[in-house]
Amino acid sequence: MTKEASDHEGAPDAAEIRVRLIDLAVRRGATKTFCPSEVARSFGPGWRDLMPRVRAEAAGMADLRATQKGVEVDAMTAKGPIRLGLRA
Repeated sequence: MTKEASDHEGAPDAAEIRVRLIDLAVRRGATKTFCPSEVARSFGPGWRDLMPRVRAEAAGMADLRATQKGVEVDAMTAKGPIRLGLRA
């Protein structure tokens, strides 16, 4: 992996994170949501360090929406756990 592809050796690049986000959202379907940690965990050990990047990528994806208690929120500024799902 090149320096341009990741922040540090072995870390997924932004495109890999976006692919996994949309893949999980599509597999869950239009009416289901998921925790961003599910995507972070799919990259293996060190997943907690990926959480800010996963949330940042999700925030920039027009096809996804973030919610807390069913209310849409900004994935980057929301405090506490969020859920992600396909935008209707």
